Amino acid sequence: MAGSILALNAGSSSLKFGLFESGTLRRMVSGGFDGVHDMPRLAAKDGNGALVADRSIRQQKPPVETLLGALFECLAPWLADRPLAAVGHRIVHGGSRFVAPVGLSEAVVRELDALTPIAPLHQPACLEPVRALMRSHPGLPQAGCFDTAFHHTLAPPVSRYALPREFEEQGIRRYGFHGLSYEFIAGRLREISPETFGKRTVVAHLGSGCSLCAMREGKSLDTSMGFSALDGLMMATRPGAIDPGIILYLQQVRGISAKDVEDLLYHRSGLLGVSGMSGDVRDLLASEHPHAAEALDLFTFRIAREIAAMASTLQGLDALVFTGGIGEHAWQVRAAVCERLRWLGVKLDRDANRSGKERISGRQGTVEIHVIATDEELTIVRQVSALIPI
Repeated sequence: MAGSILALNAGSSSLKFGLFESGTLRRMVSGGFDGVHDMPRLAAKDGNGALVADRSIRQQKPPVETLLGALFECLAPWLADRPLAAVGHRIVHGGSRFVAPVGLSEAVVRELDALTPIAPLHQPACLEPVRALMRSHPGLPQAGCFDTAFHHTLAPPVSRYALPREFEEQGIRRYGFHGLSYEFIAGRLREISPETFGKRTVVAHLGSGCSLCAMREGKSLDTSMGFSALDGLMMATRPGAIDPGIILYLQQVRGISAKDVEDLLYHRSGLLGVSGMSGDVRDLLASEHPHAAEALDLFTFRIAREIAAMASTLQGLDALVFTGGIGEHAWQVRAAVCERLRWLGVKLDRDANRSGKERISGRQGTVEIHVIATDEELTIVRQVSALIPI
């Protein structure tokens, strides 16, 4: 009997999933829980796109066991014919040691938990479902797939901070994130445009968290996120790169505690902080308030500036790819970013950009521009399938 592989992609406020047939890796059903810290809503579609679940969990901040129980109830019709053979988890931070997928044991989970201070918003959320499944399904193989692993090819000077060398020896370096997304985009780019795969490419993963990756031939050469997921671009509620003197000032002069500074940087900054209204680009695009426009202006300015920095690493720019929720759906953001990069040969086909086509570059430009939907769950399942005999 054929089995199935479940991919779990736990974020700070969501839990996405995909159930795939082992062997063929055919997607059978996928979806997710939104608002896991409030009253989560479960939505799922089958492989043909038909809605198969849409209901709220009527419990405030339910434990992960409750979410997994609702998930397995939803998946029961598919699991009846194809029993669950393995689960793959997106793990945000793998540190210096975990640069490839790994089977998850209690000892490995303890090592990964030790990285929580580097990724306090994400690492605990990633590990909660692992522990819960270890309790409820103790014999079920589980694998960790790391967002940082794709960037293990980063080398000095890109990977290095200008700090005393002993800190680098202790693991303080640029790691990069969103690696599962970038791995999928690299593979997809090779499929749809083989000649572009070997060219100087910047991929913009724009969602609640945002980052850039400079790649060539599917390898990461530079990225905007660094030691933690706070670095780089402005995001929904995170500021991205800021003057570290601001942190010292807030703590030493304003008397703000380290915990409150952490809350400020992870939850109250970025688009939300500048607009004063929302961290959701859709809300800001729909608003006529000047602060919404100012937040979007800063957002696209920062993206364009960092794309230019990635082009410096690549010594040129041949292709630009937009992905992630914002990158795939907010044509206004793509247009504003590309307008700021016209000097670099980035010129849009405006009609193609608005109509949702995959290739949106204009004839007058020298840079190919693509919009490619990412699929982190499929990347996870591919890695699990290669790691665990099923």
